[in-house]
Amino acid sequence: MPGARGTRLAAIVLAFATALTLTACGARTGEEAGGSAAEVDTSGDTIKVGLLNSLSGTMAISEVTVRDALLLAIDEINAAGGVLGKQIEPISEDGASDWPTFAEKSEKLIRQDQVAAVFGCWTSASRKAVLPVFERAGSLLFYPVQYEGMEQSPNIFYTGATTNQQIIPALDYLREEEGVESLYLVGSDYVFPRTANRIITAYAEEHGIEIAGEDYAPLGSTEFATIANKVESSGADAVFNTLNGDSNVSFFREYAASGLTAESMPVMSVSIAEEEVRSIGAETLEGQLTSWNYYQTTEGATNEDFVAAYQARYGEDRPTSDPMEAAYTSVYLWAAMVEEAGSFEVEDVRAAADGITFEAPEGTVTVDGETQHIHKTARIGRISADGLIDEVWNSGEPVAPDPFLTNYPWAEGLSAEQPDGDGTEGHATDGEGTDGSSGEDAP
Repeated sequence: MPGARGTRLAAIVLAFATALTLTACGARTGEEAGGSAAEVDTSGDTIKVGLLNSLSGTMAISEVTVRDALLLAIDEINAAGGVLGKQIEPISEDGASDWPTFAEKSEKLIRQDQVAAVFGCWTSASRKAVLPVFERAGSLLFYPVQYEGMEQSPNIFYTGATTNQQIIPALDYLREEEGVESLYLVGSDYVFPRTANRIITAYAEEHGIEIAGEDYAPLGSTEFATIANKVESSGADAVFNTLNGDSNVSFFREYAASGLTAESMPVMSVSIAEEEVRSIGAETLEGQLTSWNYYQTTEGATNEDFVAAYQARYGEDRPTSDPMEAAYTSVYLWAAMVEEAGSFEVEDVRAAADGITFEAPEGTVTVDGETQHIHKTARIGRISADGLIDEVWNSGEPVAPDPFLTNYPWAEGLSAEQPDGDGTEGHATDGEGTDGSSGEDAP
């Protein structure tokens, strides 16, 4: 690592707090949700953390790069002295794009490996599958991906965007800047797209936008000819895309084959970032819109350092993206919370979290201790011919998280019923977990 960068990173880590070394073995994480509390192994010179990402299956197209960014952050923090005098030891597990596997691997990381925290999950289905495991064990998950909101758990820190930091800014942009008066909704058939589209429909009703159609495909589906034809014949002004994983490859190929273009019917996507653009092909996506909080092209010296470090490690042809950056940032935020608390105990870390600020590649981010979400700048981008995404609008200042959309009267009642991970109807949410029951029977 270059000396100047190492000095800068050391200063960041040292600024967290004065390092304290814990000598107790088997620090308990608490018993908030009933059940047996897990223990964290603090006995040695290292502190273990879990990395839980899909390294195989339909979601690997997105999640492998998140794992890579987590490892980069860990190595940087270790080079700068570690956390409370301990080196971070990552233990990586493959969720395999399978929600029961995510739950099984999270149990293994918490109970067998005795990790201090877990970083990972991408889909909301995987997050909901592991949430009861974390709540029963009293452990912490740092979740790095934008999601549908309508959730809050004391055992999760959400470092990706919630609805008012991504989906609503995207809708505002389409309405105010693109003059969109009708939308076609296309998504994968699980909880995030289903809930996101309920929110989009409520927004549309409030603002006089027609929903010209709504279609879902199973996660991992490659059959989109029928949906693309329906989109083309709808005459909608734009498409709002909540497909996830490699289904996007097939959808955009069929979209192009049907004669649609970014000029004739633009697509606003909330799960396509630079890595997906590389896989799908910039020639297929040029001119299409995205909504995130970070792009590789985001201006600032901190991001320049991040991109340089990532590409020095993984190759100059490897782009950075929003979920990767949010994952990278989540490790630094956890380290800052631990240093501020002087402890790896979950309750101590949570108590220290409020107001923790980090100069991230995306800009300044601050932890909201009440919701355990992050203040983030909203950004709309347009995909360019070189495969990068050029920012065309941003919110100017970080947007405070509002996961239950309490500041939007038109959203009242949307949190009452949530779809399960397979898209079927689920339980009500009340802010205490996925369904208000401490996660014990969550989907």
